[in-house]
Amino acid sequence: MKKALLTGITGQDGSYLAEILLDKGYQVHGIIRRSSSFNTSRIDHLYNNKEILNNKLFLHYGDLVDTSNLNRLLEKIGPDEIYNLAAQSHVKVSFEIPDYTAQVDALGTLRFLDAIREVGLKKVKFYQASTSELYGKVREIPQDEKTPFYPRSPYGVAKLYGYWIIVNYREAYDIFACNGILFNHESPRRGETFVTRKITRAAGKILAGMQKKITLGNLDAKRDWGFAPEYCEGMWRI
Repeated sequence: MKKALLTGITGQDGSYLAEILLDKGYQVHGIIRRSSSFNTSRIDHLYNNKEILNNKLFLHYGDLVDTSNLNRLLEKIGPDEIYNLAAQSHVKVSFEIPDYTAQVDALGTLRFLDAIREVGLKKVKFYQASTSELYGKVREIPQDEKTPFYPRSPYGVAKLYGYWIIVNYREAYDIFACNGILFNHESPRRGETFVTRKITRAAGKILAGMQKKITLGNLDAKRDWGFAPEYCEGMWRI
C-alpha cells in the first residue's frame, strides 16, 4: 500500500485530494496545526469514519516552520508521495504578515526538501502546489510555462521562491520534485474569504434580508476558474 503525506489536508484541495488518494487505495497521512477550535470540517466525514481514521487515514500535528517536526514525521511515516498544499494563500493578508508568509510558503518548501535529503527518502515523489500569482503583472494572455514571472505580492514572491527551489533541488540532488501552477479553482469547500464564496454568501444574505449590498475588492482583476476536484486529480497525475 502506497503512503501519501499531505500538508493542508484540512483545506479545500487537501480534503479532495485525501478522498481521491483513499479511493485509489493509498494510506493517507495529513499534517494539521494545533488549534484551540476544531478546524477539520472539510474532512469530518473521513475523520469520523472509524473504518478510515487510524486505519487508512492518519493525522499528525506539525507545521512547515518546524524543521525538526518535519524530519521526525518523514522518518516515522516514510511516504512514497508528498503533496505540499499548505500555505498562507491570501494575497491581501500577505502584505500584512509578509514574514510569516515567507516562512511558510517559501522556506517551508525548502525545509521539506532538506528533510527529504536528511532522512534519505531517495524514491519519494514531491508535489508543490504553486500559483498563477507567480505571473502577477502578466506580460501575455493566456499564460503558459514560458511566460515570464512577475509576482506583485509577498505571497507571489514567496511562492516564486518555492517554485525555483523545487527546480534547483530536482537538478542538484536528483529529487523527484515538481510544481503545479494552479489558477483559481472553486468548490463548495472554498474558503469564505475568497471572491466566489464572498459573492455567493452575500447573495444568500441579501435574499434573506440580512444585508443590503456586496462589498468587493479589486473589480479589474481577471481570473481563470476551474473545479477543485479536477485540479486535485491533476496533482496526482503529475
